[in-house]
Amino acid sequence: MSHRPRKRFGQNFLHDERVIHAIVACISPRPDEHLVEIGPGQGALTRLLLPECGRLDAVELDRDLVGYLKRRFADEERLSIHSADAMKFDFSALCRGGSLRVVGNLPYNISTPLLFHLFGQSACIRDMHFMLQKEVVDRLCAEPGGKDYGRLSVMAQYHCSMEPLLEVGPESFTPAPKVVSAVVRLVPHEQRPVLLDSEILGRVVTAAFSQRRKTLRNALGGLLDASEIEAAGIDPGVRAETLGLKDFARLGEALLRKGP
Repeated sequence: MSHRPRKRFGQNFLHDERVIHAIVACISPRPDEHLVEIGPGQGALTRLLLPECGRLDAVELDRDLVGYLKRRFADEERLSIHSADAMKFDFSALCRGGSLRVVGNLPYNISTPLLFHLFGQSACIRDMHFMLQKEVVDRLCAEPGGKDYGRLSVMAQYHCSMEPLLEVGPESFTPAPKVVSAVVRLVPHEQRPVLLDSEILGRVVTAAFSQRRKTLRNALGGLLDASEIEAAGIDPGVRAETLGLKDFARLGEALLRKGP
């Protein structure tokens, strides 16, 4: 297909056959499974996923690519192509009594908000395999105390377990991005590691990391005072990057007890 990659859509098309086959091997689709592909582009992954799965829904924003994909896969009854913005798409509407396996080479310019959109629908998702900027994968999988650890790390680990699978160099794409990419597997928890509403947890985590250099005493000043932080078993003199998910949950519970 003669298609000029569009910067506004964050298009970098994967063309490295070795990498494409490696990603499909990581996904390991089966004939009884329902897959959803975000941003199929020119169908590099689509063409290998289709013969292996039971059903595939593809969500593509670029209307020119939607038309191309419909022509290319016109005879594939198991494929449904949705001309839609993944950021606004209701993935749960595709879930008909089973669970979804979501895959894709996500546009790097919207990868973080798109992940949060999917976290909100994780009840119907079995797992997710995504190509992302390696920096984002490092942040997703980061442990407390490191420079990569932040809001995304905590909230992602609240929703899912994460496993980095492989790194992909810029030369595997057209056009070549200026960053190294990586594939990650995310598996939504059957039972959350902490019993706290995501909205409350998100308020505390966002405030705590809003100014990384500040201590909790200063960063959480609008939510909890030093005595309330200490009562939750947390030193108000430490920084957010030293706390684990369970520590943030204790702060969230303190905020709930405090009330409006």
